[in-house]
Amino acid sequence: MNQVSESIRVSIDETQTIIELSNKIQRFDSEIYLEKNVEGSLVEVNLKSFLGLINLRLKNGDILLIRCEGKDCSVALEEVKEWLT
Repeated sequence: MNQVSESIRVSIDETQTIIELSNKIQRFDSEIYLEKNVEGSLVEVNLKSFLGLINLRLKNGDILLIRCEGKDCSVALEEVKEWLT
């Protein structure tokens, strides 16, 4: 299975919503995960899970690892990276 990952620093506009991100990535066949250190614990969520996105409490300056697995993983990673930075 194809897999790609990349660390990024979050820099999102105040007008962007997690609903938009969730809707944007639903078209990908790949599984997309975000990893973030939350209060000393590494938390990994499936980006296609709306509840998971809420639990991450994303804010500007956060360091995330984006990990994608599947046949369209490279395109999915670029799309997520573009939206979050």
